Amino acid sequence: MKPTILAIESSCDETSAAIIKNGKVVNNIIATQSVHKKYGGVVPELASRAHQQNIVPVIKEAMDHAGITKHDLNAVAFTRGPGLLGALLVGTSFAKSMAMGLNIPLIEVNHMQAHILAHFIDDPKPRFPFLCLTVSGGHTQIVLVRDFLEMEVIGETQDDAVGEAFDKCAKLMDFPYPGGPLIDKYAKEGDPLAYEFPETEMQGLNFSFSGIKTAFLYFLRDNKAKDPEFVNKNVNNICASLQHSLVKMLMQKLKRASNESGIKEIAIAGGVSANSGLRTELTNLASEKGWNVYIPDFQYCTDNAGMIAMAAHYKYLTGHFSSLDVSPEARMKI
Repeated sequence: MKPTILAIESSCDETSAAIIKNGKVVNNIIATQSVHKKYGGVVPELASRAHQQNIVPVIKEAMDHAGITKHDLNAVAFTRGPGLLGALLVGTSFAKSMAMGLNIPLIEVNHMQAHILAHFIDDPKPRFPFLCLTVSGGHTQIVLVRDFLEMEVIGETQDDAVGEAFDKCAKLMDFPYPGGPLIDKYAKEGDPLAYEFPETEMQGLNFSFSGIKTAFLYFLRDNKAKDPEFVNKNVNNICASLQHSLVKMLMQKLKRASNESGIKEIAIAGGVSANSGLRTELTNLASEKGWNVYIPDFQYCTDNAGMIAMAAHYKYLTGHFSSLDVSPEARMKI
């Protein structure tokens, strides 16, 4: 089978479409929504409206770029969840309508599984079984990946995601949204040991990031009371120290997962996998522990349809199709 599949991603604030032919991602078109910047975070209703405006031109661009028409498609794939319900509804409704109109299979994709399968878009590809640390604004998970569609979450955050911790701490410093990338930028010029922040220890392979956010709030409050210009004067060291603490918490659990499972094939995925501090620490650990490390190309780290297309390809090959009465699921589990 050499399927040609249209994939649609609309889980949060990026409208994306991709075409995959015979397991090869041909393109990955993404329309980013800038409307949320002035609100300091994603506004679900505005995200849904923007998806409605963007979805047709984004899909048209993907198909035109691939040189295909709707009649060349063998299936239509979409993100069923997890994500913002209204945003998911736009992509789900469009995919269902197109699949029904063309009388071709409909494929639902779990967004978190797709982040992991982004590693199979380009070489080198991880070997099974492998561990994947999936880190984003909404999720922090360690996943044991046994096969393309066989995955088990063996550790996850019990409260906030690490991406949320980055963004909310950035907001406390009055950085524009999204603030996580700015912390990464300033951290490159700072001393990661300048300040200490508390680490939350959870049982097993689970995480907690709510405590460090609270500690950071009080840290800024106390130091700004002494010097209102504290953040401006020390922004590089503050960002470097905060990033060091968050990355350290992630790496401690990942090392434990590798030690307990004996698995040395290690991958990272999700928006926070673009963080340079995380990538550097993972590379250093790879040399120390003898790990084989896999990091997707930057365009496949954040939300995108390329990863949805990759997941859909494997589901097509195994006949995992959806019925037309499928509905989006905001809290969908792996």
